[in-house]
Amino acid sequence: MLAALLDGMDAALCAFGADGSVTHWNREAERILGWTADEAVGRQGLAGWAVRKEDADEVEARLLAATRAPGRQVHEFALLTKDGRRVLVRTQSSAVLGPDGRAAGVYCAFSEVHTQIDLERSIALSEALFVDASWAVVLVDADLRPAVVNAHAARALGMGRTAVLGRPLGDLLIQGVEELESALTHVLAEGTPPAAAELWVTLRSDEAEQTRRCWRSGFVRLASPLAEEPVPLGVGWLFQDVTDAKRTEQESALLRFRAQQLHRAGRAAGECEDPTEAAAVHLDFALAGFADHGLVDVVRRGTGEDGGAGEGGGSGEGGGSGHPPESAPALVRAIASPAGAPGPSEAVPPTGIPVAYGAGHPAAQALERCGSVRAGAGPAVAEGWAAARKWPDGTVHGLCVVLRSRGRTLGVVTFLRGPSRRPFDRADAAYAEDVASRIAAALDLAGEVTGGSAGG
Repeated sequence: MLAALLDGMDAALCAFGADGSVTHWNREAERILGWTADEAVGRQGLAGWAVRKEDADEVEARLLAATRAPGRQVHEFALLTKDGRRVLVRTQSSAVLGPDGRAAGVYCAFSEVHTQIDLERSIALSEALFVDASWAVVLVDADLRPAVVNAHAARALGMGRTAVLGRPLGDLLIQGVEELESALTHVLAEGTPPAAAELWVTLRSDEAEQTRRCWRSGFVRLASPLAEEPVPLGVGWLFQDVTDAKRTEQESALLRFRAQQLHRAGRAAGECEDPTEAAAVHLDFALAGFADHGLVDVVRRGTGEDGGAGEGGGSGEGGGSGHPPESAPALVRAIASPAGAPGPSEAVPPTGIPVAYGAGHPAAQALERCGSVRAGAGPAVAEGWAAARKWPDGTVHGLCVVLRSRGRTLGVVTFLRGPSRRPFDRADAAYAEDVASRIAAALDLAGEVTGGSAGG
C-alpha cells in the first residue's frame, strides 16, 4: 500500500536512510530524471548520477540539514537526468523520525521549478481576480449557482459576497436570467465561447426602478486537471458593466437615424405638389421606428387661429390648468395614418366636423400650453383608455405637439405607441417638435394655396 501511495503522488519523492543511501524512489521522480527505482534505490547519495560531483557535497549537505532542523526545508538546485541534462528543481525536505524520536532519515519531495512557478502563478492569478480585479468575477458551479464571487461582482449584484453564494440566479435577476443560464449551460456543454457576449439584465434589488444594465460577459469552462476525462467543475464568469457606454452608443445611433429621416422627409416632401401631401410625407417618415400611429388635427377655420399663443410646455397628462378654456379652438382631423393595415398617411376629407375630444384631452392641453404633452395609460391599462381619447385600440402612450407657423397655432400632431413600445421621453418630444415644425410649415402653405387657414 505504501508503494502504491508513493507511486501515485503527483510530486516526485525520494527518501534517504541515516547513512545517506536512497531508500525510496517513486514514478514521478523517474519521469523527471529518467532513473528507475531499481537504478536509484540502494545508491549512496546522489553524487555522480543524479547530481554533478562538483555540486554533490553542497546538495547533500542541504538535504541532510533537515535532520537537524524542525519542520520542512525548501531549497532549489540542479539535478541530472539519466541522459545528462540538468533540471532545476524545488525541493521540500524533512526528517523521518524513528521510534526513539531521533532522525532516522530524510524524505525529499521535489518538482521542476517551472511547474511550481506555473502553479504559484495560477494561484496568484486566482487570488488577484477574487480580490483586486476591476472586472466582476463569479465562479458558477455545475448547478448554475454562484460558488465564489469577488467584491466587484458582489457590488454589481447589489448584495454581499456571502449572501450571493448558493442562490439560484433567478433570486438575483428579474430580467436576463434565461439568457445568462443559456450561456452558462452552453459553456458547460461546449466549452469556452470565442468572444464576449453582452447581456441586458435587471437586478432584483432594482425592482422598483426597473433599471436595465448591460454586462459585457466572458465565460471560461473550468475542468479538473486531476480527472482522467475532462469533468466540468463549473464556469468562470467575468463581466463588466458597460451600460453607460451602450446607452450613449444607442442614443448616438438614434440621433443619426432621426437626422437621416428628417433629411429624407425633406427631400421627399420637396417633390410633392400638394402641401398637404407634403405634410403627410413628413408624418410618415417620422413614424418609422418612432411611433405606431400619427394624427394631425388642425384648428377649425374661424375659431381663433391665434389661440394658445403663450409660451410654455409640459409633460404628463392632466397638467396645467386641467382643462382647456371655453374659448379653446376646435380641432378637425386633417391627416391620419391607417390604424389597421400598414400604409401611407392620407389626408382626411374636409368635413369641418370637430373631433370629439373631451375636457383635459392631451391635444387640448398642447393647444393651451402651446407646447408638448405626454400621456400614458400607466402600468395597469384601464379598459377603454384609448377609446376615451379617440385614439386607435391598443394605444397606451401618446405625445401631442402643437403646430406653430408664422406666430400662429395651426393645430396639433399626435404620435401614438402600443404596449410593445416604451413611453415617450424628453428626447422623443424634442424630435416630435422638429417634425411638427415641418408639418406646420406645409399646412401653412396649404392654407395659403387655398386662400384660407390650414383647417380646410
